[in-house]
Amino acid sequence: MSLTIYSLKPRFQGLLRPLTKRLHAAGITANQVTLAACLVSVILGVVLATGAAHTRLYLLLPLWLFLRMALNAIDGMLAREFGHKSALGAFLNELTDVISDAALLLPFAFVPHFGWLGVTLVVILAALCEMTGTVAVMTGASRRYDGPMGKSDRALVLGALGLALGLGMQPAPWQAAIFPVLAVLLMVTIVNRVRRGLQELKR
Repeated sequence: MSLTIYSLKPRFQGLLRPLTKRLHAAGITANQVTLAACLVSVILGVVLATGAAHTRLYLLLPLWLFLRMALNAIDGMLAREFGHKSALGAFLNELTDVISDAALLLPFAFVPHFGWLGVTLVVILAALCEMTGTVAVMTGASRRYDGPMGKSDRALVLGALGLALGLGMQPAPWQAAIFPVLAVLLMVTIVNRVRRGLQELKR
C-alpha cells in the first residue's frame, strides 16, 4: 500500500476504543453514528457555502474533519467489535462518505481563485476514488484504501485549507492550482487502487 494517513488508523482506533465502549453501553449504534456524521457534514457545508464571505467560518472545518475521522473510526469499531455490522451499515458507510466529501468540498467553489471547475472535478474524482475501492471487493480483492489521496489524506488537505482561510489567507492567483493538483493526485489514487487490487487477485 502506498504511503497514506490511513496507515495510522489502528493507533487512532486504539485511542478511541474506551469511548466506543461507552457509546455501545449507552445503546448508540454504528448506523446512528454514520448518519449523524453525514448530517453534520452537510449542515456545515451549507453554512460554509452560504457564509462564504465570512472566511473565519472555515476554522470550523479542520475541527469537524478531525471529529468526523474519529466518528468514522468509532462506527467501524462498533460494527466489527460490538456486533453492529449489517448490510445496511455497509451501504450507509460508503454512501455517506461520498455525500459528506461533496458537502465539505463544494463550499470551496465559492472562494475566489479556487473556481468551480477544479472543485467540481475533485468532487467527482473523490467519489470515483471511493467507488474504485469498493469495486475491488466485487472482484474478490479487499477494500482498497491506497493513496496518495485517500479519504484521510483529503481530510488533511481540506483541514489545512480551512485553517488557512479561517486565519485570513488572502486570495491569490496561485490558489487556482490547488484543486487541479488534488485532481491529479486523485487520478493517481484511482490507478493505484485498480492496479493493486488486480495484483492482490494474482497472489
